[in-house]
Amino acid sequence: VPEHVWRINLDTPEEAQQNLSFGAADRWWEQTDLTKLILASNKLQSLSEDVQLLPALTMLDVHDNQLTSLPSALGQLENLQKLDVSHNKLRSLPEELLQLPRLRSLLVQHNELSQLPEGLGQLLSLEELDVSNNQLTAIPTSFALLENLVRLNLACNQLRELPADLSAMKSLRQLDCTKNYLETVPAKLATMASLEQLYLRKNKLRSLPEFPSCKLLKELHAGENQIEILNAENLKQLSSLCVLELRDNKIKAVPEEITVLQKLERLDLANNDISRLPYTLGNLPQLKFLALEGNPLRTIRRDLLQKGTQELLKYLRSKIQDDGPGPNEEPPVTAMTLPSQSKVNIHAITTLKLLEYSDKQAAQIPDAVFDAVGDNPVATVNFSKNQLREIPPRLVELKDSVCDVSLGFNKISSVPSELCLLHKLTHLDLRNNVLTALPEEMEALKRLHTINLAFNRFKVFPSVLYHLPALETILLSNNQVGSIDPVQLKGMEKLGTLDLQNNDLLQVPPELGNCENLR
Repeated sequence: VPEHVWRINLDTPEEAQQNLSFGAADRWWEQTDLTKLILASNKLQSLSEDVQLLPALTMLDVHDNQLTSLPSALGQLENLQKLDVSHNKLRSLPEELLQLPRLRSLLVQHNELSQLPEGLGQLLSLEELDVSNNQLTAIPTSFALLENLVRLNLACNQLRELPADLSAMKSLRQLDCTKNYLETVPAKLATMASLEQLYLRKNKLRSLPEFPSCKLLKELHAGENQIEILNAENLKQLSSLCVLELRDNKIKAVPEEITVLQKLERLDLANNDISRLPYTLGNLPQLKFLALEGNPLRTIRRDLLQKGTQELLKYLRSKIQDDGPGPNEEPPVTAMTLPSQSKVNIHAITTLKLLEYSDKQAAQIPDAVFDAVGDNPVATVNFSKNQLREIPPRLVELKDSVCDVSLGFNKISSVPSELCLLHKLTHLDLRNNVLTALPEEMEALKRLHTINLAFNRFKVFPSVLYHLPALETILLSNNQVGSIDPVQLKGMEKLGTLDLQNNDLLQVPPELGNCENLR
């Protein structure tokens, strides 16, 4: 830092030497002492002790430099309110820092700190403290004295536990502990009366902590942990919660009591082990976003999940009125048994309208599977993950009811024209086969809105797709398609998603810009 920066308060400015006029524009003699100094994003390796010549500083910003230590003279800047030393290479903070009575914001994220000064709690005016992205293994117990702290960021460190004394921070509104090694959260934390946002993502929690006194808690983020059970008792205390994020855990069930969270707006349960949902979820009045992808949901059809939160909630509400078996009761065992080879789930046919024979490595679908349908209407057929070389001819028997057909992960080389008799078809999944073409007769599938042809052997874009008016989604990735016709695509008014990753396109036609429906 140039010497005259440190001496800016002391030296008479140069204009005083030459310019003795008394114009209003440059009344240098009225100059006040420097209050803000910003030295960010330079290549400073050290700061001079001369910083003490600037006692009026209220803000010092030296983030994004190469500092390995700070001068002890910092302790003399008694007017300092904000100190930003983030994104440096600091290994420790000087004890003198603790003498700054007015310090409100201390930012030391992205350094190499392995510990914090034990007396950090002396900074009684502190409102914001960010020590994220360091190598901290513990938090000083004196933290408990920081009664004015509003935001505390401890993310991306190596903390194995939080001191229970943190509960004394009665002003704390935001606590971020993302990406540490926490296995539990001290029960006393539950008494933090002002806490509004709590981030516990990417830790090692096995259960959701209890929060009896956190009446103001609005956001709880606990994704990417190892939580298995959602305890109804724990939920009852979170009456103000708007956001509950629990994705990427091992949760198996959602308790009926989730309905006590009357203010919930966002619920993220993606990538868990949930097989059933309480229908009462549909009654949450404020819920605007519900993520469930990546769960083995048995009671909800896949196409329903794709329609978005409002449709899903409507479906759940409709189920509350149906006096069917509750979501947590096992389906009744039917007496009818079939040849053991086919293992058809009769219950799935009658209640879910689902005919499933997948993951069996079968070369063909046994007749017993189709015989089991009887007069029951079947909406969804899943024959994926077998060794089928052709589309089962008897599929046509289901033409009056079937709307979703999955034949992915087989060895099917062609689509017979009979498939075009399935006039109610809306979803067709043929991914991971060996198809090279589609028959023109598929034009008859007027209701088809999603087709998945990824991982096949198409060398040209199947022209029949241009003539399917209802198509909303075409997935054609990982083929060998060489070109597409943007003019015909523009005529597909419903088409919102087109995936052509990993093909042989040499160019992207600029006319695609006219396909304004593509999202």
